[in-house]
Amino acid sequence: MRWGSAGILASGMRYADAGLSFLAAAAIAAALTPLAARLARRLGAVDMPRERGLAWRETPLLGGLAILAAVVIAAAIWMPGSITLPRTAHAGGVVDRASTWGLLGGAGLIALVGAIDDVRDLPPIVKLIGQVAAAVLAVRAGAVVTGLTVPFLGPLQFPHAGGALTMIWLVALMNMVNFSDGVDGLAAGLCTIDGVAFSIIAFDLGIGGAAVLAALTAGAALGFLVHNFHPASVFMGDAGANLLGYLLGVASVVGSLKTNAVVALLVPLVILAIPFLDTGFVVAKRLKYRRKPWTADANHFHHRMARIGFSQRKTVAYLYGWSVLMAGLAVALRLIAHHHHHQPGWLAALVLLGLVCVAASVYLVYVLEIFKFKGLRAHDLRAAQPNVTEAEIDAAVARDVETDDFEKVRA
Repeated sequence: MRWGSAGILASGMRYADAGLSFLAAAAIAAALTPLAARLARRLGAVDMPRERGLAWRETPLLGGLAILAAVVIAAAIWMPGSITLPRTAHAGGVVDRASTWGLLGGAGLIALVGAIDDVRDLPPIVKLIGQVAAAVLAVRAGAVVTGLTVPFLGPLQFPHAGGALTMIWLVALMNMVNFSDGVDGLAAGLCTIDGVAFSIIAFDLGIGGAAVLAALTAGAALGFLVHNFHPASVFMGDAGANLLGYLLGVASVVGSLKTNAVVALLVPLVILAIPFLDTGFVVAKRLKYRRKPWTADANHFHHRMARIGFSQRKTVAYLYGWSVLMAGLAVALRLIAHHHHHQPGWLAALVLLGLVCVAASVYLVYVLEIFKFKGLRAHDLRAAQPNVTEAEIDAAVARDVETDDFEKVRA
């Protein structure tokens, strides 16, 4: 990092660019989202209430188009033509660059594929081809990881497999954000939190362009959230969910994974812990019961919380809080490990924050979903069958938790 006057001035300009791009993207997305909703109604891109969904009225889709417009406009003004990455051992000591317009080309492609899917349902294989194509554009633009520094193991290099691994990472994130978009305001809020965290970390790593990209992504998600918080007047649809997943994936690659930092791999995994856990849990259960992994169901975190009596606002509040904790832990991992690793007080604070995150995760995933559900389910069973035994209640709860074959219990 340069500490001369020119370096300080450049850093200050980058901070200003990130802040302005965040605010501008938020304002643009907020202004354009109602227009996207009107377009969706004209095209018939309207989400209908359904059994596995939590929406209770017809809601227009295509909010992702407003997010895309906000991202492109803000990037055109505040992002450089290419994102310059620091010299790394993975790149052989050569300055690495990622083309801004190449990355935005991938964003436009996946938003277009998602918008078409919102208007007329595309087969899963066609959507997957669109996601892979967008990931290919990102890789060709320079968002490709050819090596990682893994804690306790040291540097690992995969120069020939880097492109394929990066594409898998990007496609996975697109689907993870898409899976989380099942309750008003959830996906947009989580992407706002995650984008801010990625921006802070990219700045600390000295990658100003990646920091600006993450900041304007967070801003666009926040602007859309104005209209998407419960009760939502518009949904982002596949156009927005895939787009935000793609942008966060790119930001994580160029803003963390492509560096030599020891926590480069841990940071994205911690920031994106909620979509990772949610998707992993759901896909594992689908495979266990021999269902197709891409088949929609009502087993995501937000569905399960709704079944134990949580309102949509309470559900997103809990998940927002969990996401803030995990994002804060990721930022602390980078800042404390890099700047204060010799100071016992800071390390103790990091350990304490980690324990709080673990406790929150256990509470939400295990205690909240199982113990509280058991109490509520037992109440319902006793009301229906006054003579039911504790063994029968335990067996019914175990079966319901295992198969998810139950109706919403009464809070």
